[in-house]
Amino acid sequence: MSRTYKATGINLKTQVLGESDKIVTILTREFGLIRAVAPGARKHNSSLGGRSGMFVVNELLIAKGRSLDKITQAQTLKTYPGLAKDLGKLAASQYLAEIVLCQALSEQPQEELYELFNEHLHRLEAASSANASGVLAHLAHGVFHLLALAGVTPQVQVCCLSGRSLKPDFTDPNWQVGFSIPAGGTVCLEAWKRLRTEGERNQYPIPNAPSPMPHTQTVVVHRQEIPVISSRLGAMELALLQHLSQPEIMQIDGARDHNWLSIEQILRQYAQYQLGRPIRSATLIDSYFAANHDATV
Repeated sequence: MSRTYKATGINLKTQVLGESDKIVTILTREFGLIRAVAPGARKHNSSLGGRSGMFVVNELLIAKGRSLDKITQAQTLKTYPGLAKDLGKLAASQYLAEIVLCQALSEQPQEELYELFNEHLHRLEAASSANASGVLAHLAHGVFHLLALAGVTPQVQVCCLSGRSLKPDFTDPNWQVGFSIPAGGTVCLEAWKRLRTEGERNQYPIPNAPSPMPHTQTVVVHRQEIPVISSRLGAMELALLQHLSQPEIMQIDGARDHNWLSIEQILRQYAQYQLGRPIRSATLIDSYFAANHDATV
C-alpha cells in the first residue's frame, strides 16, 4: 500500500506545532477532512509558509504518518486575497468555515461541500464592501446553502404548524410571522395563537364530568406541542429569508442593513441549534458591524 497520496483541498484551520511547524486542517475533494503537518511552515523561507495559510487551495502530496500525516509537496491553485483585506469578509469566511468543519466527514469524498464552500468564498470576496448588506447577504446565503446541503435547512416557505404557504404582506406595516427553532422554521402567528388557546383551554377540568368507571380502558390523546417562538419577522425579513433558497443572491428593493442583521441572527441561532455548538466567529461579525454602525451614525 502506498505511503503517499494526492489530494486537492482548501485550508480551514491552522495551529502551531513546535518551533517551526503547523498543523493544517484541510477540506479535500477526495478524502474529506484531513489534518496534516506542514513541516517548517513557520520558517521565513519555507515554501509551505504561504501555502499553509487560511483559505488557500492547494494540490497536495501527503505522506501517511502514525498519528498525523505530513505535507511533502504543495502547489497552490487558488487564493482569496480579498478576504484578508476586509475584516467583515474575513469574519464571514471564518464563520462559514466553522460550519463546514462541523459538517465535513473524514475519509469520505466531500466534493459537493468543497465546491459549495469555494463558491461562497468567491462570492464573499467579490461582494461590495460599501455597505454591510453586501457581506451580510452573502454570509446568510452561504449559511442557508450549507444547511441545505446537510439536510437541515429551515422551512421558510410554509407554516410549520398548518402547512399553509406564507407570503409577506408589505401593505400592513404591523404584519409579522414567527420563527421557531425547535419547530424547524416559520410559523403563522394566528395558527400558533389558536393552538396555544386550545392548549390552555384543555388544561382545565370539565365541570361535573363523570368519574371513570373501574376496569374501563383509558385512551391517551397526545396533543400537538406548542412550539416556542424564537423570534418574529416582518414582511421584509420573511422575503429575504425565502429568497435565500435561490441559487443566486439578488438585490431586494427596500432591504436595509438591519434587515440582513436580523436574518443573520436567526440563521446563527438555528445553525447553532442544529450543530449543537456555538459559532465562535459570529462574535467577530457582531463587533465588526456594531463598530461600522457606530462610525456611520
